[in-house]
Amino acid sequence: MNKGDTSGSRWVSESAWAETRLPLEKASSLPAACYTDQSFFDLEQQQVFGTSWVAVAIADQVNTGRMLVRSIGGKSIVLTRNSQGELRGFLNSCRHRGTELAESDCDIGAVIRCPYHRWGYNLDGTLVATPRFDEAGIDNFDPADFPLHRVRVAQWGVLVFACLDADTMPLDEWVGDLPERTGGYQLEQWHSVETQDVAIAANWKLISENFQEYYHLSWVHPELSKVSRVDDHYRFQGPGLYCGQTTTPVSAGDRDDWTAMPPATGLSESDAQSGRFLAIFPNVLLSVLPNHVFVMVLQPIAPGRTIETCTFLLPPTTAHVPEQDIAATLAFWLDINAEDIDIVERGQRGLSKGGFTPGRLSPRFEEPLHRFHNMVADRFTGVRRVPDGDLNDHESQLGTGVNPLPYRA
Repeated sequence: MNKGDTSGSRWVSESAWAETRLPLEKASSLPAACYTDQSFFDLEQQQVFGTSWVAVAIADQVNTGRMLVRSIGGKSIVLTRNSQGELRGFLNSCRHRGTELAESDCDIGAVIRCPYHRWGYNLDGTLVATPRFDEAGIDNFDPADFPLHRVRVAQWGVLVFACLDADTMPLDEWVGDLPERTGGYQLEQWHSVETQDVAIAANWKLISENFQEYYHLSWVHPELSKVSRVDDHYRFQGPGLYCGQTTTPVSAGDRDDWTAMPPATGLSESDAQSGRFLAIFPNVLLSVLPNHVFVMVLQPIAPGRTIETCTFLLPPTTAHVPEQDIAATLAFWLDINAEDIDIVERGQRGLSKGGFTPGRLSPRFEEPLHRFHNMVADRFTGVRRVPDGDLNDHESQLGTGVNPLPYRA
């Protein structure tokens, strides 16, 4: 960064991303400042999280009569459903004098109440109660002119997303071909079983990058590599703001965690034997297996601090799985996640204290990182586009073999 530039403003220029924009075989990883500098982090909240479709909740946890409080792009928002079950999102601020409506998730019944002067809004955000407000008289006041400020919200699969920017493309364009690519799972019907929050001493991008590449698999995850072998990994990405890979087949090996629970019904031959691993930009890490889903939603708190919300879900056809079977698979995931947390925290320490200068990327193992880094660059520089995907899933790419059970639309 130029001496004296404490705002991070150089990152909105294409020249700052010159090494990122190079072709994969020539591109470098991001500079350490992208993971450690407060000025970069502050600008990233505006340029990335303030303009993107950001995952904010699991769909079955947003219910009528309950309000969730979330933070995106430096803004606090609230989520609920109206009496028809339709998603609603609002800025977390009363229209009277701006008081925070809620500081944490809470039950609200049929009315959203401001705690200060008890102004009330229905579940569509319309102002319906202003206790004692007009006793002394007020001119030209129409409650219809003071609804809660709406925030764009939408659901895809098991996730609810919110977007602060009115000019950002609709969510169905953002996720690209994922509805078709994962349509056989019917993810919108899956239900959450367990949710945990984990504090990680690392930048959110390091966590996402670690999920996206399998270069580290054999050394960091010796148990996982038994059921998700390096040689069984293939690209799994079409057009959309996501990076994807698949393990085909997912084998049990000497671990039966993956097979203890029954699979979802109606899966294709490919879906029934594969694990799909999708990093939806910017903050979703989604693992879809034939019989369960493990999703991690990332909330950046500071350059070196992230809250990761982990949720374990089951398909609707397996509502009565024995608790010990669920516990075995969940424990496996949490063990794997603990290994990832250790390595990304070490990565953060190295970036912060080790004098890092950008290195090169492995085309075979780290192509998703190049795709991801360019999505970050796009948001900073104001480029609004949907990345192209692979031409098809039926050919070898970047040193991999041919997927024996490719995805077919």
